[in-house]
Amino acid sequence: MNGEPSLMFSETGEAAQAVARLLSREDNTFKELGRLIGERRPPVVTVAARGSSDHAVSFFKYLFEIAAGIPVASIGPSVASVYRASLHLTGGLHITVSQSGASPDIIAVQDEAKRGGALTVAVVNVADSPLAHGADVVLPIHAGEERSVAATKSFIASAAALAAVTQAATGDAGLAAGLARLPEALEAACEADHAPVLPLLAGAGSLYTAGRGPGFAIALEAALKAKETAKLHAEAFSLAELMHGPMQLVGEGFPILAFLPEDEALASSIEAVDKLSRLGAAVVAFSSRALGPRTIAVPSTGHGRLDPLVALVAYYRLVERLARERGLDPDSPDKLKKVTETI
Repeated sequence: MNGEPSLMFSETGEAAQAVARLLSREDNTFKELGRLIGERRPPVVTVAARGSSDHAVSFFKYLFEIAAGIPVASIGPSVASVYRASLHLTGGLHITVSQSGASPDIIAVQDEAKRGGALTVAVVNVADSPLAHGADVVLPIHAGEERSVAATKSFIASAAALAAVTQAATGDAGLAAGLARLPEALEAACEADHAPVLPLLAGAGSLYTAGRGPGFAIALEAALKAKETAKLHAEAFSLAELMHGPMQLVGEGFPILAFLPEDEALASSIEAVDKLSRLGAAVVAFSSRALGPRTIAVPSTGHGRLDPLVALVAYYRLVERLARERGLDPDSPDKLKKVTETI
């Protein structure tokens, strides 16, 4: 690549404005969804997505289950598109998340969920899309055109939209305050200093990403981006699960990128990363708290469960630079394209 900023770099920098637009323009939609969820009182919320969007629904799963106490279950799109199964979702709520709204499999599962009795919600960047046309409620994320294959601003806007749905459904005042501060925190996270950890990752052959709760959902997204932009093998684990079988691979200098927001899981997460460090792991902490020499300091929204999104902006900037250091174009992975249509 030439000296021009990559699209991934630029689009990451647009995430704060995208979230601000979303929260402003869709305020009435959030209120309506909060009213509908309150009226229906769904026993379960089902979700469907692919790729980065699936990590956004994982983020939502933790937020919503913690705040609302309603289980969130992911439905494999092939259940409807390939296996032609019927879904029995009377009184349920089904949310589909897609940047393009064009993949046949997620459209098929939304259609089946509606036939099964669920209220369907499409969270999309392309409001004029087949998925949106088939939904009962459309929630545009207002990220604008995204040209890099690596989803950045559309992921953050999708996750922020689902956080706002959670807030509307629960009336959580702390979450509302955190969402109000989210655009400013995302903007500030673009300036996080990741240079000290580049040498650790530039020659790495493999790494783990890790976190708890919403932080684990962001670890899933981080691992995907390492693979698709920097051609670096990465696996994501809950820090609790990492204490089991995956720990066997941890040795001297093994990189572990840990998302450690200041939430209820912080104390147990610190215990886990301390144990991994004693085994020789090179732990990089994304946190608003100083947690060792390899901490990438990120700002806080004041709500720890939202802060993994802020840390992700810093990570996107890191992995974009890492791809360049490895001689790769982060915008155009040679085996991928922007819209993948699966059945």
